[in-house]
Order: sequence, then C-alpha cells, then structure tokens
Amino acid sequence: MFPAELVWMLLLLGIILLSFVLFKRPIYEAMLTGFLVLAVVMGQAHNIVHYLLKPSTNTLFYAIVAFLALAYVFGKTDVVHTIIRFMLALVGRFRGGAGYVALFSSTFMAALSGTGPGNVAATGVFTIPAMMRTGFSPAFAATVEMSASSLGPMIPPSGTILLAFGILDVMFPGEYALSTFWLVVWGIGLWFILQRMLMLYALCRIDKVEPVPKEEIPKIGETAREGWKALLVPLIIFLPLLFDFLFKDTLITARIGEAGASALSSSIIQFTPGVAALYTLWISRKSIAGGFTPKGMFTLFKEGAQQITPVAATIYFAYAISELFGDANVGPALGEYISGFQLTGWQIAIFIPLLTTFLGMFLPGSSQIAIFGAGLVGSMVAVGMPPLLAAAILPAITGALEGMTPPLALAMYAAMGISGSGMRETSRYALIWVAGHLLFAILILLRVFPVPFL
Repeated sequence: MFPAELVWMLLLLGIILLSFVLFKRPIYEAMLTGFLVLAVVMGQAHNIVHYLLKPSTNTLFYAIVAFLALAYVFGKTDVVHTIIRFMLALVGRFRGGAGYVALFSSTFMAALSGTGPGNVAATGVFTIPAMMRTGFSPAFAATVEMSASSLGPMIPPSGTILLAFGILDVMFPGEYALSTFWLVVWGIGLWFILQRMLMLYALCRIDKVEPVPKEEIPKIGETAREGWKALLVPLIIFLPLLFDFLFKDTLITARIGEAGASALSSSIIQFTPGVAALYTLWISRKSIAGGFTPKGMFTLFKEGAQQITPVAATIYFAYAISELFGDANVGPALGEYISGFQLTGWQIAIFIPLLTTFLGMFLPGSSQIAIFGAGLVGSMVAVGMPPLLAAAILPAITGALEGMTPPLALAMYAAMGISGSGMRETSRYALIWVAGHLLFAILILLRVFPVPFL
C-alpha cells in the first residue's frame, strides 16, 4: 500500500503535468495550482497564507532573484563577449577549439542564469556558428552548446543550487553552512566539466573536427589587456564565498560568534551578486543606452523585470511547496518507504539518477527538486549516503538533465533552432551526452569519484 506522502507527491506531479504539458500553462502557474490543491488535500487549507508568506522570510529566495538580475545584466553588456574571446584565445588553436570555447563560456554564463535553454539562446548565437565554421556538424554543434549550457543549473551561483540547499536545510536545520554546500556542489561540477571535456575530445576525433582558423583567434595578451576588467567578474563572485568557507568555523565565528557568522554568510550570498552587477554596469557604462544613470538603469531593467519575474515566481512557489512537504515530513517518510524495498547503496546510486532522468522528460529541474527533493535526499540518506552529498547531487541529476532529455529537452530545441539541425540526428547526439552525464552521476554517488570539500 502506498504511503500518503507518496500519494501527495504523485498528485502534485499529475497536477503539474496536466497544467504545464497538456494545457500549456506557465510553470509558475502550475506550481501555484499544485500547492493550493495539496494544501487542501493535506488538511492545511487554514495555513495557506502562512505557507505563501513563508518564502518571503527566506534569504535564499532573495539571493536567487539577485543572481537572476546579475545574469540579465551580463546578457545586456559586453562581458560575455569578452569572456568568449578570452577562451577562444586560450583554446582556439586546438582541434575542436570552438567547442571548448562553447563549453567553458556557456558553462560560466549558464551558472549565473541557472537556465540551460535561456543560456543557449544568449550565447549559442555566437558559439554554434563558430563551431560550424570549423567543421562541427549542425547537430554536433547544437548538442555541444546544449550540454555546456545544461551544466548551468548545477553549478553555483545558479539559483537551483539554493533551492537544493533549502531542501537540505529543512531536513537538517542549521547543520550545514551554505558556503560549504556551494563548494561541495562546485566539487561535483568539476567532475561533470571533466566529463564534458573528455566526451568533446573523443567526439571531435571521431567527427574529424579542425581547429579554429588562425586568423580568427584573438591574441591572448591583447584580449587580456582590453578585457581584464570583465575577467575580474568571476573572482568578485567566487572569492567572498571561498573566504566564508575557509574562515567561517575559525576566524569569523571566533570574532562574532555563531549567530554573527551565520548572518555574515547570508549577507555575503545576497550582496555578492549586487556588487558584481554594479561592477559590471560600471565597466560597461559606455555601451549601455543612457549610461550608468537612473534613467539608463530604469530602461535597462524595465525589460529585465519581465524575464526575471516568471522564474522568481516559480522558485517562490517551489519554496512554498517545500515548506509544506517539510512540515509533513514527506522526505523522511518517502525515504523509509524506499528503504522498505531493501535496496542497497549501489542500487540507490543507480536508481535515483535513472528516476530523475525519466522525470526530466516532463518536468523542469526546479520543479523536480521542489516536489521530490526531500524524498530523494531521504532515500539516499537512508542507505548511508552523506546528507551533504545527497542534496548537492540534486541539481546534477535534475536541472542538468531535463534540458537534454527529450521530449522536454528545451536546451536541445533552442540549440536546434540556431544550428538548423534535424530532430533525429540531434537527439542521437543528445542521448550520448545524457548517457555520459548519467554515468558520472552514478560514479559520484558510488564514491568512485571523490568530491572535493566533502
């Protein structure tokens, strides 16, 4: 007999599938509908307002919105072009060099935006034609960009990372610092970047792809001199988080106590994207219509509000669902249910990624984490996996896969629209990337690949 907690999760999945897939409603609307129905079914109708207000007290939600705004600023300035040129100067001379440019630049940009399909649209218009000019087939070029952009949701500072940490924090309140979680996720992300590099190298050899023509490769020194200001942006984002990770339990806590250290961590995660955005706007002020003035900023962000608000609303309602499930102990209950099948650790390590791959055919990664995150973490913890690893792997097996796995595969479709490739050949390449990603996810969960910072 199915436990009530599993029935609630299946009900939510069914409502979202009907609304999002069948009736083509926006995902944030589907999430809200699912939340309202669940609250009634679970006997929490009288607490609907409480759960709807709860995410507004969560600092992580505001951090997600801040990073979404930062990604929008990047898309409206020349920073991304500078980074692409620098990557091209570094690796353009190698076989398939344009592919490595797409891999590194799109991974970096998608990590900021947290959206694979959106990043394909933003950077793919530069990277896909560059790859095709150097011998990549349209389908191969499309899936290289697709696979690189799909890394974004699983690499900090993507908002999906914060959503996964929210699940961990609900299940294990106050036991893990956000900075530690981020660095563990980075450690996982490095393995997947290596996987992309190895597969790109092999496929370039098989397809006989050539290097970028010498006349199209910028000089490293010249690119660094002209764009050094833009190249500082990754440091502005990463260094504060590294500082918090390295010194929180020693220097910071000793100075201002545990409560102060926790408040400082929250401040860092919220102020870092703002500082990076202001710096980006300042160095790009000459290329922005209206300049770095109140009028110029109003014009710039007027359009941005339309792009950021739907994503922010989706995440907001996802948090509301997470709080509802957290109070109902859905995660531990599902973990106990799955443990009843007496699956071993290695079986769970295989089963969970395969399950999320299947779910990714229909649901965005953020929705998967909101609906099933607590249950997935509970299931992995029940067989002895560290909670930190169980939560940190979530973005890699949800958001990173849904953009590549048909029929949802939004990142693949966006790339196909740019390259002009056909469905059959592109899907064939996409499944190769999905298989490689799945293999590495399973090996990480089996602890064959050690995760730095864990």
